[in-house]
Amino acid sequence: MPLLVVDIGNTHIVMGVFRDDVLVGHWRLVTDRDKTEDEYGVFISQLLEGSGLSVSQVKDIVISSVVPPLTLTFRWLSEKYFKKSPLIVGPGVRTGITVRVDNPREVGADRIVNAVGAHEKYKTGCIIVDFGTATTFDLVSSRGEYLGGAIAPGIAISSEALFKMASKLPRIEIEKPSTVVGKNTVDSMKAGIFFGYVSLVDGIVERMKREADEEVLVVATGGHASIIAPESETIDLVDENLTLEGLRIIYFKNKTTREEGNPGDEES
Repeated sequence: MPLLVVDIGNTHIVMGVFRDDVLVGHWRLVTDRDKTEDEYGVFISQLLEGSGLSVSQVKDIVISSVVPPLTLTFRWLSEKYFKKSPLIVGPGVRTGITVRVDNPREVGADRIVNAVGAHEKYKTGCIIVDFGTATTFDLVSSRGEYLGGAIAPGIAISSEALFKMASKLPRIEIEKPSTVVGKNTVDSMKAGIFFGYVSLVDGIVERMKREADEEVLVVATGGHASIIAPESETIDLVDENLTLEGLRIIYFKNKTTREEGNPGDEES
């Protein structure tokens, strides 16, 4: 039976459906905190139907969220439309990794999910670079320890801030320019944003590598990963569905507990 996985971010909501370990469909929605559970519920139902599925076929739901109001909205829609109490990633949910930071509860659920996905898939030390609203850099040891990381403004935020704060500069598309030496304002902005961001990524990753006590694989994910990665000197591979895979893995680590009647995000 299909498993629905949902990652609620500040800019986008990414969803996927797995049959066992095969991702059979995935979608990216704009995050809208004002939408109701009915609006999201109807829309998700239509997406599933477009893939040949129905809400009644979904066996279970697992959610990670960094937007608390929408966490509640998706809990309600899960119960109303799918008749399921979703597994919500948080304290008490089994992940299979040890979080070694000052306050584990401060770490975003998406970062933990990425760490689980990378550790389970690649079986080695990893740095995960997630290009979202913020760009996060997370270090996971080969022993399954989440060791912390860094958070930088996302490339879209950086570009938008430049447009808003400099009155004579236009809004631009985020794309690789043909040269770093721009011959006009737009190309100059594209060069500064794009190549500046590539250098930011490589700089942070190189410093994190020096602090790691082992060789690490650098995995990129998130909306702008495929744009930045080809120019990066430190990113080893792009895994666009890493977060969805991580959610699937976490679900199966908690499957027995849920079948025994301890669903949701309760302590286990």
